[in-house]
Amino acid sequence: MTSSREVQLAARPVGAPKPSDFQMADTDLPALQDGQVRVQNLFLSVDPYMRGRMNDAKSYTPPFALNETMTGGAVGRVLESRARSVQVGDTVLHDRGWRTHANVNAAQARVLKDLPGVPLSAYLGVLGMPGLTAYAGLLRSAEFRAGDVVFVSGAAGAVGSAVGQIARLKGAARVIGSAGSARKVTYLSGELGFDAAFNYKDGPVAAQLREAAPDGIDVYFDNVGGEHLEAAISLLKVGGHAAICGMISGYNATEPTPAPRNLAQIIGKQLTLRGFLVTPHYDLYDTFLQEVGGYVASGEMKYDETTVDGIDAAPEAFIGLLAGQNTGKMIVRVGDTA
Repeated sequence: MTSSREVQLAARPVGAPKPSDFQMADTDLPALQDGQVRVQNLFLSVDPYMRGRMNDAKSYTPPFALNETMTGGAVGRVLESRARSVQVGDTVLHDRGWRTHANVNAAQARVLKDLPGVPLSAYLGVLGMPGLTAYAGLLRSAEFRAGDVVFVSGAAGAVGSAVGQIARLKGAARVIGSAGSARKVTYLSGELGFDAAFNYKDGPVAAQLREAAPDGIDVYFDNVGGEHLEAAISLLKVGGHAAICGMISGYNATEPTPAPRNLAQIIGKQLTLRGFLVTPHYDLYDTFLQEVGGYVASGEMKYDETTVDGIDAAPEAFIGLLAGQNTGKMIVRVGDTA
């Protein structure tokens, strides 16, 4: 029998999550059923969207249940298989994260290919759900075209850093990013090749964005909401597009957050603000993996990971993610990757 150490939601957070909102549990996994595989997880993903699932509120996905193990993206190695499509020793991407071991339906696991020079953890970041979110959100939801001026908020995170680089590689006239520290701003304008970047804590976002894009922007990719969205609406050109991916500035709010005060500009400017989820865009995954995987393998596209070790540190990693302690993808390493 295989034992799994798992993270459960002990209490629904009020405001910012705290360690006492989580609890650890040791669980014996049941015997495999036909069509299932047993996986030892190597890397787990913590993502901003998980904060919404900790609330007992109706949304696009059911909330996490109290005193039950949470779920999320994970990469692991198959220890045992009762499915023809997945072999022992295969490495798979699946959604049974927040635990060291899992029984996974083979139909819901994706067997991963080794890419030279690319670690398996990348399948949770630049080559996984965040990367596809960036790819689909920019190219499909925001209708990006070569020659556009693009602004990305939360640009040093897993999604934002990919958005900016994909835009640059596909011919953006100018790519601008915001982040929350001087170090992250240097990372964006240096290693990632953004044309301009600013620290939103240094002053009003609208003023800093106007300085970076004096002639306006064509596309806004929103990971933050709030003041950033209001500033982007002011700077979007006539016919501009915004892909609304996330609004992390309000995820821990205990009262409703105010809407942008300039929403009326949407009318006269004929703007398109389109909220989107990545789930309906998995038809793009193979194309995305071939294209972005090529960028990563060739070194044309950079990425970073902030890694925390051990399943017991997963709540700490998630809390740190919401506080902006990560550069690139926040990863929890839970197994021996040798």
